[in-house]
Amino acid sequence: MTRTIAPRVRILVLLFIAVTGALLAGAGPASAHAALTGSDPAQGVVADKAPTQVSLTFSEKVALNDDSLRVLDPKGKPVQTGSPANVSGTTYAVKLKSGLAKGTYTVTYQVVSADSHPVAGAYTFSIGAPSQTVVSGTGPVAGGGVVGGLYAFGRYVSYAGFIVLAGGAAFVLACWRRGAGVRPLQRLVVGGWVALTAATLWLLLLRGAYTTSGKFADVFDLDLLGQVLQTKTGAALVSRLLLLAAAALFVAVLFGAYTRREEGEEKRDLTFGLSVGGVVVAAGLATSWAMAEHASTGLQPGIAMPVDVVHLLAVAAWLGGLTALLTALYRAPAETPVEAAAVRRFSRVAFGSVLALVVTGVYQSWRQLGSWSAFTETRYGQLLLVKIGLVAVLVGIAAVSRRWTGRLTDPVVRTGKAKKGQARQAQAQKVTASSGKATGEAKGSGAGASQRAAQLARQRAAVDAAREKRLRDGDPNRFGLRRSVLAEAGVAIVLLAVTTALTQTEPGRTEQEAKAATSTSADSGTSAASGALTVDMPFDTGGPDGKGVVSVDLDPARVGGNEMHVYVQRPNGRAFDVPEVKVAFTLETKKIGPLPVNPDHIATGHWSANGVQIPMAGDWKIAVTVRTSDIDQVTVSKNAQIG
Repeated sequence: MTRTIAPRVRILVLLFIAVTGALLAGAGPASAHAALTGSDPAQGVVADKAPTQVSLTFSEKVALNDDSLRVLDPKGKPVQTGSPANVSGTTYAVKLKSGLAKGTYTVTYQVVSADSHPVAGAYTFSIGAPSQTVVSGTGPVAGGGVVGGLYAFGRYVSYAGFIVLAGGAAFVLACWRRGAGVRPLQRLVVGGWVALTAATLWLLLLRGAYTTSGKFADVFDLDLLGQVLQTKTGAALVSRLLLLAAAALFVAVLFGAYTRREEGEEKRDLTFGLSVGGVVVAAGLATSWAMAEHASTGLQPGIAMPVDVVHLLAVAAWLGGLTALLTALYRAPAETPVEAAAVRRFSRVAFGSVLALVVTGVYQSWRQLGSWSAFTETRYGQLLLVKIGLVAVLVGIAAVSRRWTGRLTDPVVRTGKAKKGQARQAQAQKVTASSGKATGEAKGSGAGASQRAAQLARQRAAVDAAREKRLRDGDPNRFGLRRSVLAEAGVAIVLLAVTTALTQTEPGRTEQEAKAATSTSADSGTSAASGALTVDMPFDTGGPDGKGVVSVDLDPARVGGNEMHVYVQRPNGRAFDVPEVKVAFTLETKKIGPLPVNPDHIATGHWSANGVQIPMAGDWKIAVTVRTSDIDQVTVSKNAQIG
């Protein structure tokens, strides 16, 4: 719940719009979450001869193992040799066996990006001519299957545990110190610690299978666990476990020594020490996420990591405190009800948390999206819109909660309650006096009478506690506050799920960059619907002056009529005036062709033909016969996608 009054809401909205516009207008390059931006051989290319290696270029550095890059022949057998290696920058390559046969080969990759997320995919290329293949073209699904689902659930539990642990403890220290002795609040905070610890251990075990095979049987593979411990993510998880040991000591002091201290200088000193220690431990736990995920790589990591820590702490203070307040409103015993002053203090803490969330959230949105279009064109942007909508709903419900808080803290209401409380206290004193008298009378009646008197006193105390609880729960202001806080908590659970999904989703900036790189690669390859096709082929007729390069330009390189130009050049780039050039098109997969074309000689080294008909789209073999003398000629060919 947050103290959301109209002027403050307007300030937050204006701040959000202004900062978002300024940041998104000045978007820069680079981001987190690796994406494939290039390959050699490229997707769908048909090579004349077998390559010696396959190389992949990513948007950022990635981590590999021996099976990260695989090349499979048409029968599904691996043809790579050795382990993949980094050849330059963000380009990684694996060597291929010699003497590869013609056909379609499948390249699969499964790597781990610098922000800890597995990235996988596959594509095909052909040698000589395309062929049928038994390999699935979709490639492995990184982080999918049962292991992926369990890992995602573990992440959700870890975030929830941290929020409850840090936010619940902060609520006790900053808003309601009497809550340190309330059993339900103690169970809540300890439960958060247990959930976070168990989830961290679970993630550590799952990590190896999650980033490699995806098999649940590999969860308990000690070799994989050893590899995980050497990674940045493994180090972050181990650091989190060490910090949780310190958090256990903090919780023990908070609900042990701190609870037993009487008000005074000693308790104030202990409060200060716990507050400083709690902030340090909570910040350390938040850093264990920031150091291994989106904030740790890409654009401005030196700024992004501290911002991410502040964002997580603000979430914990708001949503974790909200959970603690809900527990106090529903489960606190009648003799220690949560005071209106505690609710008012939490309202101020929550408003400060929302302010921090707006500022840090705007920066994170700019960093991960980079443009307005990414909000609607990428999955990350769409999830972010859902998150923003949920936050808006949460703030709206919090405004209702704030009105109930105002009624609870109204002087008139407090005065009325004080009078009722004094009346109930007087009644309780009468009951105590009468029970004491009965007990005194029972002393002379033997042990049995004494036991009956004690039992009667306990029954009367239970009745008084039940009456107090009914009166407290019957308060319409407190009842309204409980309902609104419960609604806030329900929205917060959904909000946490969306946030967890965001941390596992490729940022919009990277997704758009990868699409642009893929589009550029396709356009620079064989053909695009909006541009011409150019195919260069070196030739050697074997004569004394028989070497050169022939280039075929086809415009617009699609089904139907096309304009063709053929250029012949010497090795030094000068025009080569040869006696004859012939061209033929063959679509071998459909057994179409060869379709001969005899271009007209236009100028030195230049031939042309109009109305070249391509009957259907496909991977066409373009064969060019070049004659350099009466007896010296050669036919060279190359495959290209047309249509």
